[in-house]
Amino acid sequence: MARYIGPRNKLARKIGEELGLKSNPLKVARRLTIRPGQHGAKTRRKLSDFGVQLQEKQKVKFIYGILEKYLRRVYADASKNPTATGAALLSLLERRLDNVVYRLGWANTRAAARQLVSHGHLQVNGKKMDVPSYRVQVQDVISLTNKGMKIPAVAEAVKAEANASPAWLSSKSGVGKVERLPERNDIAETIEEQLIVEYYSR
Repeated sequence: MARYIGPRNKLARKIGEELGLKSNPLKVARRLTIRPGQHGAKTRRKLSDFGVQLQEKQKVKFIYGILEKYLRRVYADASKNPTATGAALLSLLERRLDNVVYRLGWANTRAAARQLVSHGHLQVNGKKMDVPSYRVQVQDVISLTNKGMKIPAVAEAVKAEANASPAWLSSKSGVGKVERLPERNDIAETIEEQLIVEYYSR
């Protein structure tokens, strides 16, 4: 599956916010106020309404590590949901397997979580799953393989339990479970999902 492979610091600087793209946020924070490019230090123009909507849509793409075609497809699915389209969109993105691995605290970034999945270190309901975009369901059990547990960074993360899982997930010793579908208040990132809905609805 296609993915962005360029410098991630530039994405955060472009938006002007910490997006969780790097494992060392303090290093990113030093230059967040400087836009990337030759004229980055110049005063930023005031964005139009369209520009604000576009930037919010881009921010979601950067956070979850997805491309435009995929986001449009997820938005189409969310628009069929009887609940609010914006909340449904974020819920569907949260249910991506690579994001679930990140939320469980087994990887420092979603990019690292995506690599864990694509390299075959994850199982879903006892079966190998190497598709990062796989959409988890309620009661799905996600587990690390024996080989995955031997990766030093992963083993340390599981042992330390550094990151508390969100309320919709539970985890213990390299095994996680989807207790319920994620809701809007389960998402910690600052996202104005209504702006994304307005962007695609224009």
